[in-house]
Amino acid sequence: MTLRPASLRRHLLGATIALAACGLPVAHAQGDYPNKPIRLIVPFATAGVTDTSARIVAEKLGQQLGQSVVVDNKPGAAGNIGTQLAAQAQPDGYTLLLGYDGTLVINPNLYAKVPFDSVKDFAPIGKIGDATLLIVANPKLGVSTMAELQQYAKTVSGGLSYGSAGTGSTTHLAGEMLHQRTGIPMTHVPYKGGGQAVADVVGGTLPVTFSAVTGAIPFIKGGQLKAVAVTSRQRAPALPDVPTFIEAGLKDFEINSWVGLLAPARTPKPVLDKLNAALQKVLTAPEMRDRLAALGIVAMPGTADAFGREIVRDLEKNKAIVKAANIQLD
Repeated sequence: MTLRPASLRRHLLGATIALAACGLPVAHAQGDYPNKPIRLIVPFATAGVTDTSARIVAEKLGQQLGQSVVVDNKPGAAGNIGTQLAAQAQPDGYTLLLGYDGTLVINPNLYAKVPFDSVKDFAPIGKIGDATLLIVANPKLGVSTMAELQQYAKTVSGGLSYGSAGTGSTTHLAGEMLHQRTGIPMTHVPYKGGGQAVADVVGGTLPVTFSAVTGAIPFIKGGQLKAVAVTSRQRAPALPDVPTFIEAGLKDFEINSWVGLLAPARTPKPVLDKLNAALQKVLTAPEMRDRLAALGIVAMPGTADAFGREIVRDLEKNKAIVKAANIQLD
């Protein structure tokens, strides 16, 4: 049967609608992607590091793609609300998620139930970068190395008190990981944010804390804090003289806070590939690397597959830490 032009158009339109209804990607829609603004959900309030990093990446990503990337803050429930919204969005490349390690690889291990699956509900686009952590001490403790800190901890009745940005935070898990790997007796002191913990170590009411590098640098340079070790695999560019925990003899001791881009699962691969290519161009630009560094984030360009493997790996690593420490938030 030969279809006339008008009938052919109706036939093709019907096929397109049928494909869309079945959740299958429509080829021509991918070919001109993106042809409208893209929504980037940030599952936290404005003005924080996650929000700020999202906005500077969104600006440059939009320039690469030729369409605006609009940040949409959806805070609540430690990031779970906004992350769920992204998971339930249409998988067409027009809704993305600013992924954060706390939400994607820690929350699923802390809460009895989270409204998303970090692996099954998302398609990784690429990592943006790592926010390196470190352990800092009050200079009056007289410790400069991990060996000295371990020796000092043995003399403290009740265990070495350490601060964190809150129960279940990456800095909390870093302390638990240190305790589990070394046997150092430690007592967790949670704060509502890392800034007050750093201030109390500076003031001498707390001996040590885990902190993001960027929050501790002014006090380290001013001699008010002693940097003992960083949690990254490589030394932090901002503190090249401070050894890693691995260099200090703790094999494979690596735990970083990170941010990255993800899309809903089933987003077409050509769309994901285009987004990853644009993100790589953004992250390799010297200006962007400098802007992220000012936030304490080391740009980490790479493939979507590598980012996906890291998510799976961090989920399992944090699961072991949380289980051993018996941490539960609900």
